[in-house]
Amino acid sequence: MDLELLLNNKNLSPMMRQYVETKLQNKNTILFYRLGDFYEMFFDDAILVSNLLEIALTGKDCGLEERAPMCGIPYHAIDNFLPKLIEKGYKVAIAEQVEDPKLTKGIVKREITKIVTPGTFDANNININSQNNYIFSLYYDLNQYGLSIVDFINGDFFITNFNDVDTL
Repeated sequence: MDLELLLNNKNLSPMMRQYVETKLQNKNTILFYRLGDFYEMFFDDAILVSNLLEIALTGKDCGLEERAPMCGIPYHAIDNFLPKLIEKGYKVAIAEQVEDPKLTKGIVKREITKIVTPGTFDANNININSQNNYIFSLYYDLNQYGLSIVDFINGDFFITNFNDVDTL
């Protein structure tokens, strides 16, 4: 689905316009878009996630000729579904409602509050007995190298620099 073209459609509902604008700012992620008690996905994200997680693909009237493909998960069940997507290598952007819907007239404001990738994790869900979880960073500039290593499990952080690859 060409979201930029979709955004130009004057019949698009205000909520779906907000969704598309948020998705366009996070193109390389699956967008979990909070609507009440659910995280909803639409269009290509919905088709992908419904297949990956084996959940029902439905549709939502959003002012277009055809219903937008849609799937969703209860917000309280995110810990059951999110790891399955991350383990498959996907990035997920989580858009939360940042206003109280009862106090808001019109569309509730939403913002990306977290982006979860295979290289990140939620410290509340970490298994203390698990294996080390390293992330490496290598920097090169004018024959000078920098190397940093972080172990997310025990909090170790190492950094060094050197002039020659042979010194490794």
